[in-house]
Amino acid sequence: MSHYAITIARGYGSGGRRIGQKLADRLNIDFVDRELLQLASIESGINEELFGEADERLTKPLLFKNLRKNRVGNVLTPEQNGFISDENLYNYQAKVLRSLLERESFVVMGRAADFIFRDYPNVLTVNIQASREFCVKATMEYNDLSEKEAEAFVAKTDKYREDFYRYYTGQEWNVPSNFDLCLNSERLGDENCIRLIIEAAKLKIGPDFVVPKE
Repeated sequence: MSHYAITIARGYGSGGRRIGQKLADRLNIDFVDRELLQLASIESGINEELFGEADERLTKPLLFKNLRKNRVGNVLTPEQNGFISDENLYNYQAKVLRSLLERESFVVMGRAADFIFRDYPNVLTVNIQASREFCVKATMEYNDLSEKEAEAFVAKTDKYREDFYRYYTGQEWNVPSNFDLCLNSERLGDENCIRLIIEAAKLKIGPDFVVPKE
């Protein structure tokens, strides 16, 4: 039996991460989020902190030259120039995800994983969004913020995700054609989103997608 992956992109406050965790539990497979940085550090031998710092540097305007260039590619070895460049650090994350798929099934959050696995028949790519009002309200409750603070936080986080996606893929984030399945968590709720993802996975992945019996 081949392994499979489900990638989930999401707007902040949409509940996408929560849905992803519930989905992984339902399917009895791993849930991969920030753990990917640690796995990439082990694979490359590069300090895990450098992977986090590469993400932070995305906020600097200087990095957004030649945005249309796809930066996902092969990893560089220690003796090559650019071994600890932002692009190479990300490519190690992509390499780890591809290698992980050879060993096990998993749900992965963000990291432009839909782009990394865009040609894989055993991967379902999902995008979960909700209205700004819904996301702001959820953020107010979850982070104990005022409405104004929550609005700024949601906008900043989604802008970061948009910039991250554009920087590493050369494409626009949150475009429906990038994904197999787009869901509105506000209208559907967590449980219906999970059910629809499972049904879509059955259709795309086929016999290799097995749902554990409850």
